[in-house]
Amino acid sequence: MRLLDWLLDLIYPPKCVFCGRLLHSGETDLCGKCRHSLPDFDGSVKRGKFYRQCWPVYTYEGAVVDSIHRFKFGGMQQYAQAYGRLIAAMLLRCRVEFDVLTWVPISAKRCRKRGYDQSWLIAKAVAGELKVPCVRTLEKFRDNKPQSRQKDAASRHSNVLNVYRSVHPENFAGKRVLLIDDIITTGATLTECSKVLRIAGADEVECAVLAATMLR
Repeated sequence: MRLLDWLLDLIYPPKCVFCGRLLHSGETDLCGKCRHSLPDFDGSVKRGKFYRQCWPVYTYEGAVVDSIHRFKFGGMQQYAQAYGRLIAAMLLRCRVEFDVLTWVPISAKRCRKRGYDQSWLIAKAVAGELKVPCVRTLEKFRDNKPQSRQKDAASRHSNVLNVYRSVHPENFAGKRVLLIDDIITTGATLTECSKVLRIAGADEVECAVLAATMLR
């Protein structure tokens, strides 16, 4: 361990990104209890169109919800490294194949307000773990209302209609694109982004997220 890392760990001891407990020696990102008790998502899910399937790590409940809220709204952007490692491990385990790794962007206005684009941070971390580039393929040029405020699936789909456009399609035309986001609920956002990518020339779109909600 480098001296700087040792000093940082001494001053700011590493904690579990989900429950906040201090990590013991040999533990990384998650404490032993969370590693064995968090709600793993079994397999993939398909909600919407234009992408093949979405690969979540966890079900969106309990400590996973609390962690993502701290990450998105509480300034805990350092969680992205842990999330990236978890998603990368899942992609390798499930043998998800792709040519270009990218992310679902937020608008410039929301990025200024929040201070960072959470999905870009996660995608960068995934790319770093997999030793591949993180390529910008989309721009959110309209600042729509938050998806979390939409009451039903129809509202969610209409809320994201025509708010994204492709960027530098020559970088992904004819290729398999892996689209990274934090959560999938109805699949409206992934559907709209995948549609834009496919129209711009992507051969195929796969998606990966940290968590998926359980729909009634």
